[in-house]
Amino acid sequence: MKQIFVTAAISGMLAVALGAFGAHIIKKMITPDMLEVYKTGVQYHFYHTFALLATGILLYLQPSKSLKTAAYLFMAGIVLFSGSLYALAITGIKALGIITPFGGVAWLIAWLLLAIHFGKYTRTE
Repeated sequence: MKQIFVTAAISGMLAVALGAFGAHIIKKMITPDMLEVYKTGVQYHFYHTFALLATGILLYLQPSKSLKTAAYLFMAGIVLFSGSLYALAITGIKALGIITPFGGVAWLIAWLLLAIHFGKYTRTE
């Protein structure tokens, strides 16, 4: 569980750093279209860092296999989706776009696992 929190914190730091890198350095080096690709990577990186953090909190409060799997899928999605968009934007190698959907699928499954978890969860008072 600690690993999830540490990973979320590092992921947030990287999202800020990569966003700043894109805003101040990369934008001068790539085309406007590739800058949009890069910005999409940063945007989704942030969204799913927050999702990872929230999942870690939920996992801390109520340990479950589905939440742990969702956390790992959020991590994988960040690397595959956002990472491939960063690499595509910087290198211009279009073939890297083939990787992006795998990250998207990882996120879809992670969100589905959260839905399943919440569907099963009943609070007893």
